[in-house]
Amino acid sequence: MKTLCESLNKMPRSGIRVIMDLASGMDDVIHMELGEPGFQTPDHIKEAACKAIHDGFTKYTANNGLLSLREACLGKIQRDGGQVGIQQIGIAPGSVFALAQAMMAVTNPGDEVLLSDPGWPNYYMQTIAMERTPVFYPLREENGFEPMMEDLEPLITPRTRVMIINTPSNPTGGVYSQKTIEKLVEFAKKHDIYILSDEVYDKIVFDGEHHSPLNIDPNGHVISIYGVSKAYAMTGWRVGYYSAPTEVAPQMNKILEPYVSCASAVSQKAAEAALNGPQDCIGTMVEAYRERRDLVMDKLQQEGFEFSRPKGAFYLMANISKAGMDSYTFAKELLKATGVATAPGLTFGQDSDKFIRFSFCADTEQIREGINRFCTFYNSKV
Repeated sequence: MKTLCESLNKMPRSGIRVIMDLASGMDDVIHMELGEPGFQTPDHIKEAACKAIHDGFTKYTANNGLLSLREACLGKIQRDGGQVGIQQIGIAPGSVFALAQAMMAVTNPGDEVLLSDPGWPNYYMQTIAMERTPVFYPLREENGFEPMMEDLEPLITPRTRVMIINTPSNPTGGVYSQKTIEKLVEFAKKHDIYILSDEVYDKIVFDGEHHSPLNIDPNGHVISIYGVSKAYAMTGWRVGYYSAPTEVAPQMNKILEPYVSCASAVSQKAAEAALNGPQDCIGTMVEAYRERRDLVMDKLQQEGFEFSRPKGAFYLMANISKAGMDSYTFAKELLKATGVATAPGLTFGQDSDKFIRFSFCADTEQIREGINRFCTFYNSKV
C-alpha cells in the first residue's frame, strides 16, 4: 500500500469544520459555528476589484505583493503605533498562510511552539503538519482568558522557539491588557523567542482597546499577522499581511514562490481599497456585532450560564458542563435536535471540553432564534 504523509495523518480536522460539514446537508440551520461576518463586502471595495478586472489587472504580482498594497498596510500599521519599515511588510493569500509562513521561517522540525488552551485549532494543526512540537499554556476563564507569566515560565526549554498569541481572541473574545502585552514582550526577549501575534480581529473591540506587541518591539521578537477578512467582511477574498523583523521578512517572502506564487492581483487591489478607503464601514459593523454580543449575553445571563464577557472579536464561550456530555456530543446533538450549529470546545484545546463556542456575527434575528433554541435544548439536558 502506498504511504501517506505521517504528520498529516496525525493532524486532526478542525471541529468547526466538522460541525459545518454535518450542517451542510440540513435545512433551517442557524450557523453560529463559523466566524463569517454577516455583512457584504463594502461597495467601494467591490468596485475597486471590478475596475482591476476591467483594466486587465489579472496577472502575477511580486511574490510579497503589490508595493502599493504593502504601502497601504504600512500606513495602517504606523497609524496604529507600529514603527516599522516597508521592508518588513509582506502580502499573503490569507492571514492563515501568513501564519504558516512565519512558522516555517523561524522553526525547524522538533522545535517547540507555545500554544494557548483554548486557542484557534489551526495553530495546532499547522504545528502538527510541520512536525513541530506543541506545548500548551492555559488561558483561565477567571483571568479573562489572558495568559499569566507563572504558567509560561515553566514551559520554556532549549527547544522553545515561538509563542503564538491572539488578541482579540478567537475563541474567547478576550482582549489582552497593555500590561499583559508588555509582560509577554519581556518574556520573549528574556528567552530569545518570537511572539507570533495573530491580530486579525484588531479592529473588532467592544471594551477597552487593542494593544499590539509590535508597538513595543517593532523589529526584534515580534511577527504580527493581519488581515482584511474580518474588519471588512472579506473572508473569501483571501488577503492577509504581516510585519516581521528585517531578518525574518525575506524568509517569509521566499516561501511564497514555491507554495502560492502570490496573492490574487484582483484581491490585492480590493484590499488596497479597503485600507485606503473610508473606514466608517468598520464602525458600522462593530456596532452591530456589539448589539449581537449583548443579545447573546443577556439571554445566557437570564438562563444562569457561566461565561466570560467577550471584549472583542465576535465569539463567546459558554460553559455547558452541567449538561453531562462532552462538547462534540453536545454540539452534534444540538445541531440534530435544533438546527443550531456551534463549535465544540474540545477543538480549541484539551482543557476546553466544557465549553461551546458561539459566533455572533451572523444576522441579528438568526442569532436571537439560535440562542433561544440553544437554551431550550440545554435546559432539557440539565
